[in-house]
Amino acid sequence: MTDVYSAEKRSAVMRRVRSRDTGPERTVRRLLTALGVRYRLHRADLPGKPDIVMPGRRLAIFVHGCFWHGHDCARGGRVPKANRDYWLGKVGRNRDRDVVSRAALEAAGWRVETVWECELKDEAALRTRLAGLLGEQTPPP
Repeated sequence: MTDVYSAEKRSAVMRRVRSRDTGPERTVRRLLTALGVRYRLHRADLPGKPDIVMPGRRLAIFVHGCFWHGHDCARGGRVPKANRDYWLGKVGRNRDRDVVSRAALEAAGWRVETVWECELKDEAALRTRLAGLLGEQTPPP
């Protein structure tokens, strides 16, 4: 059984979806802080307004929700049954914007990484990946 909301209820639910300081974003920031890294948030002067920026390392990190950015995992591959065409277009536009932002950052000499929401299931692996991006050999526990 699926829940069908009224237009007002659906609007209220969608208004509560955050675009910054999300749970996955806070988790990545916590891991970076544990690695002893300093960073900046949501640099509006950079293409795509990356979620996490390390200017000295020329590293920009986007933390993407699998559903919203069409990741090729179980959650990202799910398309709502209601208003299917809208959601396909919405996710498609997000993906197109991601490609343009990444290309612009790379053209400006930045390293760009994307952390997907589903990667947070294995924090140890994500910590190791982040440490590798930073040039660390062994991340702290």
